[in-house]
Amino acid sequence: MQAWEDFARTIEPPALTMDDTELRDHAKLMLRAIALDLTTPQTGFERQEKAQGRAPSAKEDTAAETHAEARLLSGYSIEQLVSEYRALRASVLSMWTAEAKPGLASDMDDVMRFNEGIDQALAESVARYAQMVKQSENMFLAILGHDLRNPLGTVTTGATYMMRATDLPGKYVLAATRIFNSGQRMGKLIADLIDFTRTHLGAGIPIRPKRMNLAEVCLNVIDELRTSHPERIIDFDPAMREDIHGDDSRLAQVLSNMIGNALQYGTRDQPIRVRLSPKPDDVCISVNNMGPVIPAKTIGSVFDPLVRLAMPDRQDGPADTSLGIGMFIARQIVIAHAGTMHVESNDTDGTTFSIRLPRKPPQRLRREDAQ
Repeated sequence: MQAWEDFARTIEPPALTMDDTELRDHAKLMLRAIALDLTTPQTGFERQEKAQGRAPSAKEDTAAETHAEARLLSGYSIEQLVSEYRALRASVLSMWTAEAKPGLASDMDDVMRFNEGIDQALAESVARYAQMVKQSENMFLAILGHDLRNPLGTVTTGATYMMRATDLPGKYVLAATRIFNSGQRMGKLIADLIDFTRTHLGAGIPIRPKRMNLAEVCLNVIDELRTSHPERIIDFDPAMREDIHGDDSRLAQVLSNMIGNALQYGTRDQPIRVRLSPKPDDVCISVNNMGPVIPAKTIGSVFDPLVRLAMPDRQDGPADTSLGIGMFIARQIVIAHAGTMHVESNDTDGTTFSIRLPRKPPQRLRREDAQ
């Protein structure tokens, strides 16, 4: 323990939140657990489970997990945390070697089990450290996105006021219009960022399901995108009425992301085709574009967060400012509605994103609606 503590004290930054007793406690508990493991008979299956890094299920945190939390709060990096285990392993093995009796064979089975115990503790520490870092990052993004809404709302409100003014020169109205449009794009990015962090913090994307007309939602979204992209053709044949149980604003967000993706990657002289296909038990919405084919090796990752498909730079359009999470969020919303989403891409038919939504709400959505 002294050899391990001496090494830990050489790491910068020092353990600001731990005194000498706490510094030793975690490693002492880990060594005791390993010592107990050395004296407990194991089956071949249990040995294999440990070697593959699968710890036995436990409700309480292990000493290694507690140690990782303390080190993170003390400012230690993941590299410094790993180096502590390297030092702990070296100090024990060096003393083990010094105590070896001449002429007696070393018990390699015990040495192997000791190394497995250290590896298991290391795996638990690294997993807990990474989990806490990821949670902190997601919480930071959620707070950042939330706090940006208020100043952005002030900017867009001021721009709207200037756009409606009748006593301003035209150049100022034009500048206000550009500010307003930029604010709208920023608002969409912030909304996507907040939804992304919700999915990673475990809360999921909230929906408020109710009886709604899906065809009307499609038409409203398409009319809005036709206005913002007058140079593009969006082909849609609206149905009279297609009622389902869902959140109309969230499904409008899904459709907007799907068509926006088609506008971004589709060939500009080819129309975007939106189709609403009703069936007795569900409704399918598909969005097709004739842009470059998605390679087979990457098509499986199009719904992953922070993934953007490579495409050539275009001189005839604005620079893309997406975060690469639009389709991920769209799929999460569809899943929250008990639906499915998939993509197909080939040279003949182009690229088609499709979602399938049930007409009747699952029991879970019925309970949420009642609440």
